[in-house]
Amino acid sequence: MARRVKDMDRWLGNGGMEIIGLVGAAFEDYGVDGEDLGWVSAAWTPTALACNPHGTVQAGIHSLLLDAAMNFAINAALPGKDRTRGTLEMKTETMRPAALGSVFAVRGEVVRMARQVAYAEAAVRDDAGLLISRATGTFLLHRPDPG
Repeated sequence: MARRVKDMDRWLGNGGMEIIGLVGAAFEDYGVDGEDLGWVSAAWTPTALACNPHGTVQAGIHSLLLDAAMNFAINAALPGKDRTRGTLEMKTETMRPAALGSVFAVRGEVVRMARQVAYAEAAVRDDAGLLISRATGTFLLHRPDPG
């Protein structure tokens, strides 16, 4: 059973980034697993804005959603006013094409959390569970002084 460390509802709607909704994604759920590592899930039905003229999703859109998924997963596990400050590095791989109007699941998970950085991964899968794209990333954390 997942537990919540902080209320992420205001972020999951559009993540503070209107483009997430414009490309057809909506973050649906989040939580923290038994090791205090966060996760987040989203549904994604690519819109025309996400695609090239042939109806295939651009690689940069995959990166946008995977980056958001990793950030949200990290933030779901951070207590109080701690949060991600920025993406330090990210690698995205696309294995299969994603087409306009298809339905996909996006999931982001924290791999390791340290004092100043966090490591995460995220994936996009189709309705048969096939891997469409994935990413790994390292994120700088902001942890306000408790004093």
